[in-house]
Amino acid sequence: MKKKKEIEEIIFGALAAFVFLLAFLFTYGGGATAQEGQTPGIVVLGDSIMGECRDETSIPAQLSELLGEKVFNGAMGGTCLSRQDREKRLAYGKDSFSMAALSKSIIAEDFGVQQALRIREPATEYFPEIINALEKLDFDKVEILIIGHGLNDYHSASALTDETSPYNEYTFTGALKSIIEELRRQYSDMRIILVTPTYTWYTAQGLTCEEYDTGNGFLEGYVEAELTLAGELDVEIIDLYHDFYSTGEWENWKKYTKDGVHPNDTGRSMIARRLAQYLSKQ
Repeated sequence: MKKKKEIEEIIFGALAAFVFLLAFLFTYGGGATAQEGQTPGIVVLGDSIMGECRDETSIPAQLSELLGEKVFNGAMGGTCLSRQDREKRLAYGKDSFSMAALSKSIIAEDFGVQQALRIREPATEYFPEIINALEKLDFDKVEILIIGHGLNDYHSASALTDETSPYNEYTFTGALKSIIEELRRQYSDMRIILVTPTYTWYTAQGLTCEEYDTGNGFLEGYVEAELTLAGELDVEIIDLYHDFYSTGEWENWKKYTKDGVHPNDTGRSMIARRLAQYLSKQ
C-alpha cells in the first residue's frame, strides 16, 4: 500500500509539473510571441501632450476605446520634431528621440542609436520601453501614423525655416518636410496625420502662448507653419490650436489643463474625441 501510494504521489507530481509547464509556455512563451507579432493599425508619436499620461485615460487609450481599434502610444515627453543640437556635436542625446531621428530609425528598422542611450532626465523612464516596442512593430502593417509635435520646438525656440536649406532638420519645417517625404517614400499606403499643438498658458510667467515669445516668435507661428506645409505636401492635419479650447478667460487653463500646458482629464477626453471624430469621418 505504501509503495502504491508513493507511485500515485509521483504520478500526481509529474502531472502537476506538466500542467504548470503548459501554463508557463502559454502565458510567457506563445503568448509573448503572439503579442510581439501583433502590429496595431494606429500608431501615435509625439511629445508629452500625447505621451505624458500613459494609463487608460491617456489620449491614445481613449482613442482606442472610441474607435474599437488597437492604438500604440509611442509619444515621449520632452521630445521635439526637429533636432536641437544646433552645434551638431552629438552632445544632446535627446536628439536621437526627436521625430526627425525616429523616422529614420523606423525606415531603417534599426533603433540601435536609441537603444544605446539612456536619458537621465525626469519622466523619461519609459523611453526604453517605447523603443523596445517600436522595434517590434511592422510599419508596413501600420495603417495610420499620427504625429503630434511642435510644442517643444516652440519651447526650444527652433528656427521655423532655413531659406537656403529647405530640408534642414534643425528647423521646424525642414524637419517636418524631411520626415513626411521620407516616410511616404517608404510606406506609400500608410496615412500620415499631423496634429497641431494645443493652446497653452504659462502660469509662472502669467502669459499665454499668444504673449510668450520663446525666442523665435509665438506658438501660433509654429502652428501656421505646420498648417501651411501640410497644405503644400497634401498631408492630413488636425488643428487643435484654433477654436478648440475656450481661451477667452485666463482661468480657463484650469478647465482643460493641469498646469497650463498638459491636458487634464477633460482636455485629454476632448483631444481623443476630436481625433476619433476625424478618423470616423474619413
